[in-house]
Amino acid sequence: MPNDPTHALRPATRDFYRRILTVLQEADAPFLVGGGHALERYTGIKRKTKDLDLFVRRVDFEPLMAVLEAAGFRTEHAFPHWLGKAYCDTDFVDVIYSSGNAIATVDDEWFLHSEPISVLGVATRACPAEEIIWSKAYVMERERFDGADVAHLVRARGSRLDWQRLLRRFGEHWPVLLSHIVLFDFVYPGERRQIPAWVRQELWRRAQSEDASATDCAKDCRGTLLSRTQYLVDVEQWSYADGRLRPKGPMSEEEIALWTEASRRER
Repeated sequence: MPNDPTHALRPATRDFYRRILTVLQEADAPFLVGGGHALERYTGIKRKTKDLDLFVRRVDFEPLMAVLEAAGFRTEHAFPHWLGKAYCDTDFVDVIYSSGNAIATVDDEWFLHSEPISVLGVATRACPAEEIIWSKAYVMERERFDGADVAHLVRARGSRLDWQRLLRRFGEHWPVLLSHIVLFDFVYPGERRQIPAWVRQELWRRAQSEDASATDCAKDCRGTLLSRTQYLVDVEQWSYADGRLRPKGPMSEEEIALWTEASRRER
C-alpha cells in the first residue's frame, strides 16, 4: 500500500499520533480530525501526511493544550490567530482553531455536523466536508493550491453537501466559492449535477449585480486572504489596504506581522 498515509508512517510517529488521540479522548477534550485523514474519509484519496491536524473551538484550545502538556508533550502556541503545536521529538500535531487567514473559525457547527472516522484504529470524529471546503478554498499559495482538494470533495459529496450552509460560511466572500465552482465545471464537465443548479444561479446573479463603480474598496487588496506571500507587494509597495486587517478583515497588525515573518523564514 505505497500510497496509504498510515502505512507510510514510522512506528514511533504512529504511536505518537495514537497516544495524542487516546490522551485527549480519556480527558474528554473535544476535538475533530482534519487534514489528510478527513480528506480520505470523504474522497477515498490516500496520501502521505506530514502531521496530524486536530481542530478545536478557540475556547477549548488552552484546556486541551494543558492536557497534552500534562501528558508529557512539548507544546507551542505557534500563531495566536489560528494554531498551536504539540511535539514528540521531530513529530508534531497541529491544534487548529481557525484558518491561516483567520476566517474559517471552528465553532459549534463543526462538531454538530462532524462525521465518524477511524484514525490509526482510534474511533473519533472528522471535520465536516462543508467546513473543509470553506477553509481549503482560500489556500492559493504559489507553492500550494488546495483547489484540487475542493474539487475532489465536491465530486465525492456535492449532492449531499449543505449548500445553504456553504453560502452562509463564505458570506461576502462568495466570489471565492464561485471561482471554485467554475473550476469544478472545467475539471469535471460531466459532473455538473453534483452542484445544484440554484447554487450557480444564485452566485451568477450576485456576480451580475455587482456595482463596478463602488469606490469604498477601490484600494483594498483581498488577495492576502488567499496567499500570505504573493500579494505582499500590493500592500507593502503599491499602497493597497491589506484585506486581512481589522476592522474590515479578521486580523490585527501584530498577527499579520508574525504570520508574514514566518512565511519569509520558510522561503
